[in-house]
Amino acid sequence: MQGPRRRAAGLSLPDPAALWRAAGELFAAERERWPLWLPVAFAAGIALYFALKIEPSAPALRVIAGIAVFGLPLGWYFARGRVAGQVAAAVLFLGAAGAIGFSVAGWRAADVAAPVLVKRIGPVPVTGRLVAVEPGFKGARITIEDPEIPRLAAAETPKRVRLRLLRRDGAGLALGDTIRVTATLMPPPAPAAPGAYDFARDAWFNRLGAVGFAYGQPRVIARDDGPTGEGAKAAFMRWMAELRRTLHERVTALVPGDRGAMTAALLTGDQGGISPVTMDAMRDSGLAHILSISGLHLALVAGILFFSLRALLALSPTLALEYPIKKWAAGFALVGIAVYTLFTGAAVPTQRSFLMAGIVLFAVMVDRNAISMRLLAWAAVAVLLVAPESLLGPSFQMSFAAVGGLIAAFEVARPVLARLRGEGGLWGSLRVALAGAVLTTLVAGTATAVPSLYHFDRVALLGLVANFAAVPVTSFWVMPWAVISYILGPFGLDGFAIRAMSWGVEATIWIARTVASWPGAATRLPEMPPLAFAVVMFGFAWLMLWRWRLRLWGAGFVAIGAIMTLLARPPDLLVAGDGQSFAVRDGSRMVMVGERPGRFERETWLRRAGIDPEAPLAASLVGWPGPGATGMGSLACDAAACLYRGAGGVRVSLVREPSAAVEDCRRAHVVVALVSLPRIRCSEPKRFIGRFDLWREGAHALWFDDAGTVKVRTVMAERGARPWVLLRGR
Repeated sequence: MQGPRRRAAGLSLPDPAALWRAAGELFAAERERWPLWLPVAFAAGIALYFALKIEPSAPALRVIAGIAVFGLPLGWYFARGRVAGQVAAAVLFLGAAGAIGFSVAGWRAADVAAPVLVKRIGPVPVTGRLVAVEPGFKGARITIEDPEIPRLAAAETPKRVRLRLLRRDGAGLALGDTIRVTATLMPPPAPAAPGAYDFARDAWFNRLGAVGFAYGQPRVIARDDGPTGEGAKAAFMRWMAELRRTLHERVTALVPGDRGAMTAALLTGDQGGISPVTMDAMRDSGLAHILSISGLHLALVAGILFFSLRALLALSPTLALEYPIKKWAAGFALVGIAVYTLFTGAAVPTQRSFLMAGIVLFAVMVDRNAISMRLLAWAAVAVLLVAPESLLGPSFQMSFAAVGGLIAAFEVARPVLARLRGEGGLWGSLRVALAGAVLTTLVAGTATAVPSLYHFDRVALLGLVANFAAVPVTSFWVMPWAVISYILGPFGLDGFAIRAMSWGVEATIWIARTVASWPGAATRLPEMPPLAFAVVMFGFAWLMLWRWRLRLWGAGFVAIGAIMTLLARPPDLLVAGDGQSFAVRDGSRMVMVGERPGRFERETWLRRAGIDPEAPLAASLVGWPGPGATGMGSLACDAAACLYRGAGGVRVSLVREPSAAVEDCRRAHVVVALVSLPRIRCSEPKRFIGRFDLWREGAHALWFDDAGTVKVRTVMAERGARPWVLLRGR
């Protein structure tokens, strides 16, 4: 009787057999594309490792790796069957790829393990080998390896420490020298707010166990006598780093200001000397990608070298007719981009771009076509195998999202571009070039907007305009002169080329500042939830990797992630982990009370609330008031405490003097003790956050709704018990 009732009510259930057949037909139609999801599963395994709140044990990692070892041959067995077997094989392969990614990330974290400073010390003398000098706008940063620190035992001494100097360029220091400097050292800082950027995690994977600042200039104890005791690779990389630093100093000496700093950044990959004002203009105008050595730069260098050498060789009829000059030019370009990659520091986007450009040039040498989504996917795997932690960085995400989006877009647009070309000729080529430029800028800007929003809480709305103006300048003026300067540099004749290159850089800076000054050039949005970011990026992967109608389903995931982002709300109250300051949200601005927060902390709080830190009325900085009361909208303060009235009538007392705690514990719904409260019981409020809680859990974020519900997130709850997390009081 159940079946007829359902049919009468119009509630017939779908036939499982029909659904299975439809899935099988769909899988058969996309059979050539599903292996592209193996790198996605590999990356998902890495992401799962970093999302955990506890560190998996070594036996657990071995078990997970065993799943991959078992799943791969089983998948090959099922792959020989019909559609059902091939679907099962696909599931096994994807699961094995995820298990491999998880295991690789865990092994990498264990492999780079090194001591981390647990508390602030100093001033203290630090002696060790200088391995990096990074010129900076506020002062050079140096990295010392294998330091000797008197107050620390050998087992507690970090492998590397990073110090900020007073000088901007670190002149007089040579890599490999043993130096001594007096400094104050601190553990790598925790995030300034729950869910914010975790510098300590990046420091762990760089074996950086302490950061700090130096008093005075370092003193050279012993000059480097050569690569004694280190491998050939380490010696070569140190030599390249010294060449980069020498070139950076030469460029900034020839060309002063931001023009010289940006010219040096394009030649060496070091952006430290660029002023914050110019960096903000580049970001707000959507031109920040020009500073990151990636696909655009490698493609331009390869193209310049390839076509220049081929044109030069073609001047000889004998060479052009009897020898493979096209393959010679490809080999020459491959060597050139390898040198450029090393000279610019081989960052993650540069590695990916070198892999892709190298494979394309190699394909030219062996008469093959290599530009495909498959190439991009496995280039990502190659990068993540070496440095799985790079998956979490904006460089990796923006770089691969942009290139993947371009490949997918041109797959769809190829028939349209063919119609625009028509019969060919000059007009047809111009139409295709213009359409390609518009499509490239639009797709790349859209694909990188989501990582930009997630990491920087900012979206450049006029990036299309800025890129139309700046990219041709970079392509046809800046990068050709960059190649010429590299060629002439060994002979000391690169001065005029560097100056000519800087003229184009100056034009790019002018474009960035002009566009950034326009109303609505960039917008700030509140923090994007990690789950929403994951859903949107999965939707983008779906759009890029599938074909035909199945591809359109990815738009649904993107829409869901966008809705989750729009529904997210920034916290109403933020309290610093040191208890020295707090901030409350007051409409389109923040009121910050207490000791003046650091610039980084202030900017982080404002950015994650969707407020522009540079806006004149972005925040009110209020020191602790003296006797008497001070009112600031929903916040009222006196010398002993502040009272904040949140949504739903929630009353929050932020206590600075123990004398105010007795009364506030009776009348407030939430009490935050910014100081220790000895011999005072505070059990009546809905939530009590003591000074010890702030010290142990880090910065707190609180939300209040109309029902009076209180939601609290802490830095430590978001980070969990991981190797790079300093656990206090546990």
